[in-house]
Amino acid sequence: MSHIEYIYCTDSPSVSAIINRRTWFSAPMELWTSARRSKVIGVRVVLVYLVLLCTIGVESRKSSKWDCFEYAAVSCRVHSASVSDFGGVGDGTTVNTEAFQAAIDHLSQFSSEGGSLLYVPPGRWLTGSFNLTSYFTLYLDKDAVLLGSQDESEYPLIEPLPSYGRGRDADGARFSSLIFGNNLTDVVITGANGTIDGQGELWWTKFRAGELNHTRPYLIEIMFSTNIQISNLTLINSPSWNVHPVYCSNVVVQGLTILAPVRSPNTDGINPDSCTNTKIQDCYIVSGDDCVAVKSGWDEYGIAFGMPTKQVVIRRLTCISPTSAVIALGSEMSGGIEDVRAEDITAIDSESGVRIKTAVGRGGYVKDIYVRGMTLKTMKWVFWMTGNYGSHPDNNYDPNAIPVIQNINYRDVVAENVTMAARLEGIAGDPFTGICISNVTIGLARNRKKLQWNCSDVAGITSEVTPKPCDLLSDQGPGKIGACNYPEDNLPIENMEVQTCSSMLVT
Repeated sequence: MSHIEYIYCTDSPSVSAIINRRTWFSAPMELWTSARRSKVIGVRVVLVYLVLLCTIGVESRKSSKWDCFEYAAVSCRVHSASVSDFGGVGDGTTVNTEAFQAAIDHLSQFSSEGGSLLYVPPGRWLTGSFNLTSYFTLYLDKDAVLLGSQDESEYPLIEPLPSYGRGRDADGARFSSLIFGNNLTDVVITGANGTIDGQGELWWTKFRAGELNHTRPYLIEIMFSTNIQISNLTLINSPSWNVHPVYCSNVVVQGLTILAPVRSPNTDGINPDSCTNTKIQDCYIVSGDDCVAVKSGWDEYGIAFGMPTKQVVIRRLTCISPTSAVIALGSEMSGGIEDVRAEDITAIDSESGVRIKTAVGRGGYVKDIYVRGMTLKTMKWVFWMTGNYGSHPDNNYDPNAIPVIQNINYRDVVAENVTMAARLEGIAGDPFTGICISNVTIGLARNRKKLQWNCSDVAGITSEVTPKPCDLLSDQGPGKIGACNYPEDNLPIENMEVQTCSSMLVT
């Protein structure tokens, strides 16, 4: 372990710089007192102290270089460490699972003392699953690549989600995600666009061949936690879902690039699940499944757990998903989904713009959905609602548990090269109601379907929509664009402020 590795610089008006406690000798107490009294004095103290550290001959520091990086985060941290300090080796072949966990376990002691940051330096860091801690930041250098192990033994088995009752791929336990957290507060996973590579191809092959006895690991899963930020990273080749906050509140997912082969199985981009107050923005996703899928539990398990997803904003999303939706609501929606707002959405070569997926036995509801400002190019469907999705966890679902789908609003949509405008299929005897579609222009592909609007068991209104909608969505005529309201108030997550944090280290 290096004697001196990190200096942490904070924007706090009372403390401008704090020497990491792991330095090989302690600074005199009066230095810290002065630094806390005055930002100016603190800067001078740290500069003088750095000169002393760099010239003391205990170890040669002539080759040392001080690097300071900044990053945007909800919370800045006082303490810091590098995974290399705990035996980590970024050569692409050394397994670093123990090093990551040892580093995080060590830093967890600072949760009540300003929190901590774990730095992942340039290199290729092979690792299995590891658990995060509270008041903690995981930061990936721009040249850092976190490689997910392909060894199943590196992923501990954990219980199925209580709102699902079983694993998504198989009965029983499931593999822990590569980056996992449970019952946490104030967690940031970020970087300078560093990469997390799930190395999913072996997992996909085993899944397709039926060789897995448990559900594949996700890249990132955070459970029962609050104040979560996942930002400024590139995620590639996840074994299954990429980002899965579940039973969480106050979640920000921002500035992610998520890439997977478009035929890779179940590589959803971002799946908020039974979460309250979630913001997803400025993300670019190429996926083998839904780019964003809003969820809340599966059939009788989701109904019993009873935790909805609500207060979600999705903004400035770009998606490519030839076999799935840009934004999906469901199909696991048995705890309820409400107050989802999406705007400024761009999609290229995707199956559908917004899709509602549900079925008899799901129960729950999808209501108060607001979408405006979609630009879509090369689509199979623009609008798709499915009331017969199927896919049940077991045969114990309640056939009388009928989902309620109501108050679904789409406006200001431009699409081109579209095969079919809409496929809207409710549930016989329990139609989807309150559908409103306005100011929509859909340009059709050469191989267009003869029937452009296929509607059954739905009810609603339209205004200024081309081509002409089905009769179940009655045309209100021109000038009724405002009928499909989009809320003008802000959700609470909009008030979560991000600050500029900085950290200094010796390389």
